[in-house]
Amino acid sequence: MLRQYELVERVKSYDPDADEAMLNRAYVYTVQKHGTQKRASGDPYFSHPVEVAGLMTDLKLDQETIVTALLHDTVEDTLATIDDIERNFGADVARLVDGVTKLSKIEQMAENERAAENLRKFLLAMSEDLRVLLVKLADRLHNMRTLHFISKPEKRRRIARETMDIYAPLAERVGMYEYMREMQLLAFEQLEPEAYGTITGRLAQIRSQEGGQVDDIAWAIKQTLSEAGLNVEVSGREKHPYSIWKKMAERHVSFEQITDIMAFRVITDTAEDCYRALGVLHRTWSMIPGRFKDYISTPKSNGYRSLHTALVFENSMRMEVQIRTGEMHRTNEFGLAAHWAYKQGGATPDGQVGWLRDLIEILDTAQDAEELLEHAKLAMYQDRIFAFTPKGALYQLPKGATPVDFAFAVHTDLGGTAVGAKINGRHMPLRTPLSNGDIVEIIKGNDTEPQLHWLSFVVTGKARAAIRRSVRMKERDEMVRIGGEIYDSVVARLPQKIGTKARNAALKRLDMADEAAMLLAIGEARLSEKELMEALVPGSAADLPDDSFWHSPERAVRVRGLKKGTAFELSTCCHPVPGDRIVGLRAGKTVCVHAIDCLDLAKNTSEQWIDLQWDPTTDGATGRLKVMLYNRMGTLSEMTGLFSAHHANIANLSLQSRDELFGNYEVDIEVRDLAHLTRIVSALRASDAVAQAERV
Repeated sequence: MLRQYELVERVKSYDPDADEAMLNRAYVYTVQKHGTQKRASGDPYFSHPVEVAGLMTDLKLDQETIVTALLHDTVEDTLATIDDIERNFGADVARLVDGVTKLSKIEQMAENERAAENLRKFLLAMSEDLRVLLVKLADRLHNMRTLHFISKPEKRRRIARETMDIYAPLAERVGMYEYMREMQLLAFEQLEPEAYGTITGRLAQIRSQEGGQVDDIAWAIKQTLSEAGLNVEVSGREKHPYSIWKKMAERHVSFEQITDIMAFRVITDTAEDCYRALGVLHRTWSMIPGRFKDYISTPKSNGYRSLHTALVFENSMRMEVQIRTGEMHRTNEFGLAAHWAYKQGGATPDGQVGWLRDLIEILDTAQDAEELLEHAKLAMYQDRIFAFTPKGALYQLPKGATPVDFAFAVHTDLGGTAVGAKINGRHMPLRTPLSNGDIVEIIKGNDTEPQLHWLSFVVTGKARAAIRRSVRMKERDEMVRIGGEIYDSVVARLPQKIGTKARNAALKRLDMADEAAMLLAIGEARLSEKELMEALVPGSAADLPDDSFWHSPERAVRVRGLKKGTAFELSTCCHPVPGDRIVGLRAGKTVCVHAIDCLDLAKNTSEQWIDLQWDPTTDGATGRLKVMLYNRMGTLSEMTGLFSAHHANIANLSLQSRDELFGNYEVDIEVRDLAHLTRIVSALRASDAVAQAERV
């Protein structure tokens, strides 16, 4: 662990004007506040923030960032407050510490929800000041270095998975490749211990068998370039074990089939020398087609600049070579951190870089934690291509992106109104994957909106989030409209006129925020007509005739043929209803009830079946239908109206797919018996709104 004077000396070595007193105060403050707290390793807890601060000095960051690193856990893990930090160290440090501080653990939230909320707060803070990200990445890197001290394997794997899915991609997106590689390696060791052991063992074996082969090849490259009059530095290394494993998984090959496990880096004086060195290497050794990339003329979105190529060395050995200048190398290894060095004189990089803007927009459109995490990973961790607008504006997109992804990247409104695209002047389908350098022109429509089937081919998180949001809003509007029609029909049957006062009283009884929420609940069948009647006019549903068939959640479902006390459940593969001939199939201590013609029964011998009968007291069950509606206005309303007319309650309704002509729905409805369900299917088939209807 760094001592106090050592940390101060490190900062003063690159920033002689740093406030030594402030650094000393911060060091003492974190030691005092963390006091006797211990880490899983047994070390004093304050050793962690001190080591994080040490990592920040390696990047030569300004004194506010070093102080933030020292204090980043005090608000979360001690009695210190943000006000205390501001009073002692100033508003700038307090703002940075607040940005780095993680949300308190909320035990009742699911794991993904916790991760999503932490990511949400983190991204918002990062959008204001990227130093928040630099401290957070160093914090995570040091935690990963000490992860092996945690005794619970499941906790180690959870932290490793979060690191692999979120923090390593973030490090890559801001160009901090050293951090990314070490995080991936440490996470890989926890997530795939057998693969990690096998690959590192094979690398050690190759190292012992082939001795200094990496050094020999590096010397040969340097000698060749020196003879051509180029002043270069050449270094070589074995490829990252995680990258080898990833390549094995993607290509479905064994370790022995991975031929390019060595990579070499050539550092030149100027960008012109990079291209000269590339020409010399290509003349000396055979180039592998398709492996050349020019990130100098077209940098990555994180500022990464380098030439990449792959060559066949002697004895058919393949090797990767990266060529860059010394300045490019510093930026490539530490990315945005290089812009925050003290010598920048207060100049700060733009926090709202393009990919970060997309992530912030996704925060506003994601419906739940799962969707947020999915879109964030899509936005952070994909290979990039470059495409242009007809006016020459450049946009970076993930590999496999389509014109729809491109349209949403330009502007959300453009994506929502796209009806066609021209790629390099030719009309092409919207699902066409784009290639590097394509010129893309989006053709707009007047009254168009995002289509659900676009989700089958778009790849960017921004596009997926916008499409889902539009579809949800469209379905919500349709459900509210349907709910309004059902509401009007219920009000017309009530014995008294319903005014504003009665409606407001009903909203209060139903615990609904407003009328729109009530209509949505009615349209989605979460609020039945009987419940609505009772809320509007208490007691009005008591005289409903029995054939209205209102189902309550406690309706009785009983079968005969089982021993008393035997647990059973109705199968979800065939959804049997009274009137079906039924058999039971034992699954552990529970008997699963199937219709006799269920296809799943064919997988089991008849000796395992239990002959069952419906008990006469059973008052209905839930059947499932597949309904294909014509994709035009009012068809969904007509379908739900048919269910209402036949006194069948909708238990669940889900849209399976939709295109220009049809919408496919899966509907669970509560019915009395098989005859009731059959009448409903017949009514659906006779409707002009329905293309097909069948029971599942």
